[in-house]
Amino acid sequence: MSSPYLLGLRLDGRRVLVVGGGRVAQRRVPALLDAGASITLVSPSVTPALDDLIADGAITWERRRYQVGDCDGAWLVQACTSDRAANAAIAAEAEAKRIWCVRADDRDASAAWTPASGRVDEISVAVTAGGDPRRAAGIRDAVVDALRDGTVDARRNRTKPVGVALVGGGPGDPALITVRGRQLLAQADVVVADRLAPRALLDELAPDVELIDAAKIPYGRYLAQEKINELLVEHAKLGKFVVRLKGGDPFVFGRGGEEMLACARAGIPVVVVPGVTSAVAVPAAEGVPVTHRGVSQEFHVISVHVAPDDPKSTVDWPGLARSPGTLVLLMAVERIAAIAHTLIREGRSPETPVMVVQDGTLPTQRALYADLSTVAERVIAAGTRPPAIVVVGDVVRVGQEIKMVRAERVP
Repeated sequence: MSSPYLLGLRLDGRRVLVVGGGRVAQRRVPALLDAGASITLVSPSVTPALDDLIADGAITWERRRYQVGDCDGAWLVQACTSDRAANAAIAAEAEAKRIWCVRADDRDASAAWTPASGRVDEISVAVTAGGDPRRAAGIRDAVVDALRDGTVDARRNRTKPVGVALVGGGPGDPALITVRGRQLLAQADVVVADRLAPRALLDELAPDVELIDAAKIPYGRYLAQEKINELLVEHAKLGKFVVRLKGGDPFVFGRGGEEMLACARAGIPVVVVPGVTSAVAVPAAEGVPVTHRGVSQEFHVISVHVAPDDPKSTVDWPGLARSPGTLVLLMAVERIAAIAHTLIREGRSPETPVMVVQDGTLPTQRALYADLSTVAERVIAAGTRPPAIVVVGDVVRVGQEIKMVRAERVP
């Protein structure tokens, strides 16, 4: 058998006949709709999913069996019935009228094959694998995954992104960046990276990508935010695609709003890719939910870059102390004594459970458990250092209960 000639059909507004209303048709109709096809479905019955599309007016349903003449006016035919004789008759009519027909039941007798297809931005991937659908789907998935995570370099294309992308890198583990974030990172010309951005991802950048270290080390080297803003605008104005890679989420204590404003004022287009914030992800990685039915129906995320008694603090510490909700404290480790003292003074019980997690989601993750009255001395004794997340509230006990139950179930 000769190799197939692969072709991308542009089906906008063109009639496509689908015969059969079962699972095969259910899989194929959505892709045809995405291609803009005008679909006529011929079948005595349809699956609930197809029925939903019919109800929405997305496809036209002829509620009957196939009849000679159904192929008239079609550009493409999909024979998807469970009756081999019916599929053969459909294919014969299409062949006589020089219309391409895909037989779902017999790849060797089919004039055309439906490839396993996928899409990443403007890149379409289609795999036939000799008409073997399972093998084709496996290869398709591997190629699409490689395009998404940057393993396959897709930067050099005619529709390369422009401007700046503010990308949240997640809580630390490089596998927790979003698919979209990794995709844009693979297409960057310039990457401006934070100290808490997943460093392993930077090792995957192409050699010609310019990497700018925008680390802000506590009490150490510091690149001013104004300078970072200038760098984003400067490189974008040179026609380069700039990715601002941050830890967590750009808009959760990430100063993403300031960077977006700077770019907007300079007329630079910006796309924001949310990230998994460490405020929720790190407690979860340690098995502690920030909310739990009957325990806490609210949680507060607080940046403690200044101490509670600092005049520059805008945090309502008395209100937080009175709240029954969970407190998730960022940048708090070096001020934990003052925080605990303030919360107890303002009304929180000294016995309120506290968890401190260092290097959350990384192989070096470690946690300590205490209460408000003992957490400061425990942190000092353990040598806990940033980056760390502090969780205050009864949900910490829920996490400990989960650990105990799991330990009892381990054989």
